[in-house]
Amino acid sequence: MEIQKKALVVQYEVEATILGETGDPMLGERKECQKIIRLKSLNSNTDIASLARKVVEECRLISPSRLPEVEQLLFYLQNRKKSAEKKEKKQIKPRDLTPFEGMELDEEANINSIDDYVELLYEDIPEKIRGATLILHLARNPDNLEELLQNETALGALARVLREDWKQSVDLATTIIYVFFCFSSFSQFHGLITHYKIGALCMSIIDHELKRYDLWLDELQKKKKADILSNLKKEYEKALKKYHGLLTKQEQLLRVALYLLLNLSEDTRTELKMRNKNIVHLLVKTLDRDSEELLVLVVSFLKKLSIFLENKNDMAEIDTVEKLAKLVPCEHEDLLNVTLRLLLNLSFDTGLCSKMVHADLLPKLTSLLDEVQRQIAMCILYHISMDDRFKSMFAYTDCIPQVMKMLFDCGEERFDAELISFCINLAANKRNAQIMCEGNGLKMLMKRALKLKDPLMMKMIRNISQHDGPFKNLFIDYVGDLAAQIGLKEEEEFVIECLGTLSNLTIPDLDWELVLKEYNLVPYLKDHLKPGSAEDDLILEVVIMIGTVSMDDSCAVMLAKSGIIPALIELLNAQQEDDEFVCQIVYVFYQMVFHQATRDVIIKETQAPAYLIDLMHDKNAEIRKVCDNTLDIIAEYDVEWGKKIQSEKFRWHNSQWLEMVENRQMDEAEPFMYGDGEPFLQNGDILERPDLFYSPDGIIPADGAISPEFFTDFQNGDLLGPQGFPNGYGQMGVTPARPATAYGFRPDEQLYYGYTASR
Repeated sequence: MEIQKKALVVQYEVEATILGETGDPMLGERKECQKIIRLKSLNSNTDIASLARKVVEECRLISPSRLPEVEQLLFYLQNRKKSAEKKEKKQIKPRDLTPFEGMELDEEANINSIDDYVELLYEDIPEKIRGATLILHLARNPDNLEELLQNETALGALARVLREDWKQSVDLATTIIYVFFCFSSFSQFHGLITHYKIGALCMSIIDHELKRYDLWLDELQKKKKADILSNLKKEYEKALKKYHGLLTKQEQLLRVALYLLLNLSEDTRTELKMRNKNIVHLLVKTLDRDSEELLVLVVSFLKKLSIFLENKNDMAEIDTVEKLAKLVPCEHEDLLNVTLRLLLNLSFDTGLCSKMVHADLLPKLTSLLDEVQRQIAMCILYHISMDDRFKSMFAYTDCIPQVMKMLFDCGEERFDAELISFCINLAANKRNAQIMCEGNGLKMLMKRALKLKDPLMMKMIRNISQHDGPFKNLFIDYVGDLAAQIGLKEEEEFVIECLGTLSNLTIPDLDWELVLKEYNLVPYLKDHLKPGSAEDDLILEVVIMIGTVSMDDSCAVMLAKSGIIPALIELLNAQQEDDEFVCQIVYVFYQMVFHQATRDVIIKETQAPAYLIDLMHDKNAEIRKVCDNTLDIIAEYDVEWGKKIQSEKFRWHNSQWLEMVENRQMDEAEPFMYGDGEPFLQNGDILERPDLFYSPDGIIPADGAISPEFFTDFQNGDLLGPQGFPNGYGQMGVTPARPATAYGFRPDEQLYYGYTASR
């Protein structure tokens, strides 16, 4: 007796004998047979003894003397089944291959007849298909794989037939690859598949079949055109029917071959070999198919490959995104899910993000925000929104109203990190910010941010506040609420965003003096200027806040009297290596020198002008621009500092010239310092080249530190006033905008500080 799945197999022999007249046997024939006793009721609670007695009573082929043996087999089957189910459940993939047309048999495969099945593999194609199908039925049962593994003759024959005859029969190729697929579902059998080189053979088969598919399409198109010209549709319809039949079988073959390769790719070394054989291009080419089951497999494979940079780059070189865009949205839930996950992996590449936008994925992904796939769609949109080129495009979809509704539907709960991060990115665009503020949008955002003390929502509000325009005046109603948060013992991140929002409110009608007094902010601002008093991010926001309120005359005076200027100089000394701090502190000085009361304090009571002179030639362009504008004002109103500033500028402008003159004198002694050949071009020789220093716009220094506009204005007499100092700043009411960063970045534009005269 032999155990099968929920069955006992009784092996027995039937012998037929022809007797002669004398009763002696004349002719006899013996045949091996089997009877399958199916045990449908066998489970973990079955009484083994009772079931064994019943089996012996009903099957006359089993002698009652073998009852203990039947009990032992049933007990073994009961316990072995339990462990086999666990093993199968753990290791076989969830989307296991389903049986396909051509797998049906009129007999049940028997592991003991494996040699007979192997013999069929040496016959003609129909017998080979039958033999391979019988072996496949055995291989589909994981319990048989170990025994099949020991049969090298069977596996070798299968590999040989596949290698030699796969072009002759799609059914034969599909069946044999399916046998090896059953082994590939378990990683311990991967060595067997590698030994017979089935993976490489599968890739060759896939490549060949994809080329055949292209030929079929070309042939079909030719027949269609021919039928149109001859007004006969029969030939085309006949060819179309044949094409669909071929296509069905080919897709079965592609599916089982690709699934085998997907299982083998668990080993990254094997995956690398596949990549070298152009697996990515084969998979992307297969995306043109309509079979949803095949597409799920192909996209899953691409998703697995996409986590490696080389594979992602291969996908970027071909039209992967464009083909995936056609699958979004789709009714097949699994296909949509895996497609979005692949797009998410690809969206980390900015170039592929650009392709997604050009493939019109933006409105498609937006439409999924209220679907089951909302989380993945939002993550992709978040990556797209990180690129400033595409932020404005969200304004032309329904995305912003949808995400605003999601924010307000969250109630008292914390927002999803993906949702609020996406909103923060969107708010960095002016048009998006306007849409967010429509209706009661800003009111609702501010109410929730202040109630929940959520720093991320306040960051979103801060991004909205940085844009100029009529909607900025909406923030006037919330200045008090924001200022009230600063004095409280709130979370530092939340206070930083509140300070940043207030700093963006450069509104002429806003009475900053009243705000500072009512909420007693001056002591807070001064205390947080001390180096080490708080995190650098908070101290920087305090400096930016001081720069904003200093635009108001009365506020500037109040701050100057409180001793903030010396505190700023101390902070400048401590943070002189940080361009962001230096730029914003210099901007505060720039605001201070605009007002008469604070100008005298800056010029006569502090060493701020000396620090500014040192920063005139800083390597950071933004710092140089703000310094120059500030020093021009100081030079106009103080003759002594004006001379120092002019002298320093003159010294700097001529330092390159003087250095070259000194080098020439030193080098004249060694004109042939590089051997006996031609003299090397010395620094002094550059003096003989006036074209290097003169242009139609005037003198240009060798280091390019001073812009050509400076010299143009100098020649035209625009920069110098009556005393030889820059023209008075009192004649012009334009104040350069505060630098958003030390590198001049703003969300929608790049600002440059020119050498134009200010008031």
